[in-house]
Amino acid sequence: MATEVKERSVPKPTFTDAEAGAKEFPSWQSRSYNYFTPRKRRATVYEDVTIDVQPDPARHLSQGWVYAFADGVGGYPQEWTALKSSNWHEFLDPNEEWEQTIYRNNANVVRQIGQNIEHGRLAHAYAAFDPAWVKVLERHVFAWAHAEHGIGMHVYTPAQRDAPTNMINNAMAVGAVHKLRFAQDLILYNLALSEEIDGFDGSVHKATWQEDPVWQPTREFVEKLTGTRDWAEQWFATSIVFEPMIGELFRSGFVMQVAALHGDFVTPTIMGAGESDAAREQRGARVLFRMLTDDAEHGAANREVLNGWLAEWNAVAENAARTLQPIWSQISEKVVRFEDSLERSQTRQRALLEDIGLAQEVTA
Repeated sequence: MATEVKERSVPKPTFTDAEAGAKEFPSWQSRSYNYFTPRKRRATVYEDVTIDVQPDPARHLSQGWVYAFADGVGGYPQEWTALKSSNWHEFLDPNEEWEQTIYRNNANVVRQIGQNIEHGRLAHAYAAFDPAWVKVLERHVFAWAHAEHGIGMHVYTPAQRDAPTNMINNAMAVGAVHKLRFAQDLILYNLALSEEIDGFDGSVHKATWQEDPVWQPTREFVEKLTGTRDWAEQWFATSIVFEPMIGELFRSGFVMQVAALHGDFVTPTIMGAGESDAAREQRGARVLFRMLTDDAEHGAANREVLNGWLAEWNAVAENAARTLQPIWSQISEKVVRFEDSLERSQTRQRALLEDIGLAQEVTA
């Protein structure tokens, strides 16, 4: 016997032609329609997948933000930085990074580093490392992984959410990925050396980062960055102050200069990957802060804010850089003077500052 199915009295949907997709607009059938004007004749894939992907009431989102925080603030407030822009959407990452390029580029870097470490093992290169250099490696070179991880996980990762456009968020998120990958590159290399060098202490880098006096001002800089709530200040202090004054000073000004003379041809190739990552983040930072100092309405105020940040963070950086000086004396072949390395870092920072329109003299 068939069971009678009663029709439930649920409300019937009524279409009003106001739903998404119902309205026809000019060029709606054109496959070349764009919400933005490409920088060149045709939009790049980077522009297609980043520009206007994050909706903004200032562009196309006519009903306002669709969500808000508990205090009533919605979306991506421009007040989350002291800097101002007439058009935040003008920033485009010169590296044109997007999801697929992040995976592809980092996979290539990881593959190359893995091959370099394996070639060193097959050639028995690690046994030829100078014993004094091995002590510097296990204590100081691997302590650097903590600086990279701290900035990647606790500075760039939260800061990218606070920026007001998808293009800025994307550039900072890529920076976070690079920092975390490079920290892991160093730790995996540490594990390889622990297996290849007799007596190698693969865990002393943690105590060095937490307790060695030469690293405490650098650690203080990183932890001070994590406690800063202005996303633009975090990016500025990292790319324009920390990287040239401390990061490049240690990676390029020390490790890459002295490793080969101590029988180590592998570590410079790994440090070089970190240098390349930092250079990419600096290219993006240079374009963003130049845009803000050139802003017709807010440029003067932005330069004043940036010069204030520069004076504050440079003082911390110079103290951290000079406290690292004893490491330069812990190697057998003293081929580079600390003062020469520091001078190169200061010159690099001056060039960066000139590029973004800040003329403040750097002293150290």
